[in-house]
Amino acid sequence: MKKYFSWFILLLLLVLGSNQISAQEWIVGGRMGLSIGSGNGSTTAGLQIGPMGEVIFNKTIAVGSDFNINTQTGTPIEWFAYFKYYFNVKGSKIKPYANGGVGLWFMTGGPFFGIRFGGGAMFPIAKNLYIPADLQIGPVFASTSSPANNFFVQSVSQSRTFFYI
Repeated sequence: MKKYFSWFILLLLLVLGSNQISAQEWIVGGRMGLSIGSGNGSTTAGLQIGPMGEVIFNKTIAVGSDFNINTQTGTPIEWFAYFKYYFNVKGSKIKPYANGGVGLWFMTGGPFFGIRFGGGAMFPIAKNLYIPADLQIGPVFASTSSPANNFFVQSVSQSRTFFYI
């Protein structure tokens, strides 16, 4: 059943993609801002920087990826794949959006799985040049184990929440 479902999803993406080939627009840029990590009884703040890229279909639906480096303890690195929806606002050049997706976090003891969602807006400053402002939030799921004594292993599962501004 999973095999047929996978083939169905692939076929659906190909059909939708082939109908939208002429309406694609690429965005390539960078991400820089404040990153706040909270979990396991502590909160840290740091700088986040990294490249990003996305392809927009039909001027409203986009898929993309970020590769971010954060300056918190352990230097967490995130690879994030997302779906984004741009809202049409008549008479405005500002492009508001909502997005969500999944990511892999590479940090001490990892890699770990994360979920991120949020929204923001793209503000035009010149032809084909935008400055985005957004707020993103999401948990990173981590699991570690350590020996509690000579015979048992203690496992600890935790979730760290990261905020991006």
